[in-house]
Amino acid sequence: MAAPTTARPAPAATGRVHAVQPWGFAVRELRYWLTNYRRTWRGSVISSVLGPVLYLSAMGAGLGTLVNRHSAASLGGVTYLAFISPGLLAAQAMQTGFGEAMYPVLGSVKWVSNYFAAAASPLRPRDVFRGHLMFVTMRLIMNCAIFLAVIAAFGAVRSPLVVLALPVAVLTGLAFAPALMAWAVTRTTDVSFSVLMRFVMVPLFLFSGTFFPVSQLPGWLQPVAYVTPLWHGVELCRGLALGTADVGGAAVHVVYLLAWAVAGSVAAQLTYRKRLNE
Repeated sequence: MAAPTTARPAPAATGRVHAVQPWGFAVRELRYWLTNYRRTWRGSVISSVLGPVLYLSAMGAGLGTLVNRHSAASLGGVTYLAFISPGLLAAQAMQTGFGEAMYPVLGSVKWVSNYFAAAASPLRPRDVFRGHLMFVTMRLIMNCAIFLAVIAAFGAVRSPLVVLALPVAVLTGLAFAPALMAWAVTRTTDVSFSVLMRFVMVPLFLFSGTFFPVSQLPGWLQPVAYVTPLWHGVELCRGLALGTADVGGAAVHVVYLLAWAVAGSVAAQLTYRKRLNE
């Protein structure tokens, strides 16, 4: 006698379930990533705390003493620690987006193959992407909240509006993560990742206003910095932290970051569908 098998739901029935619960299956994918994270969260939390502590100690409190002594006027009269802290918050969000959107995605299609396992169930490729993106968003919230708490502990807060820097930093990370996920799911090797890290992430980190005003860059390079998502995140986080943000400028920054996040999400749903339906 043949062993009983579990039949996959008929297409019509599956379609009705998706119509009733459009995000329900994405939550199932999220639960997979949360289950995995239960085994590694301690190490990630430790690095999430040590990173901002070391950065702010070395760059803000260490190098900052020299900057405060010679270049305080160019920073608008604030200390270097107060200037650099919100910029590092946005930069940390970008780095988290890079880290969570590349190797975990490649591993899911090449080494662990959990994406294909999920796609063999009633989950659609868009559910796989959305569930993973929800987990990436959770990681962004965690890392940015910890970074913001460290900034407060260092006494670098100048305005109560700094609490709004948390969602802005998360949005900055999301301006990068979906597009990177769209790219990573199409890869078969990690060769391109080192190129992205060296020639995209690092230059953005150094030249998007994190450590010094963009106005100090060469004239031909300033427009390049202004069109990067990180510059918009840095400027808005800094404006909120220092209490200098205005509604009009903040709206422009938010819309620009949202546009990148939405465009990346649209691209990712297309590339996920193509890769997981092969």
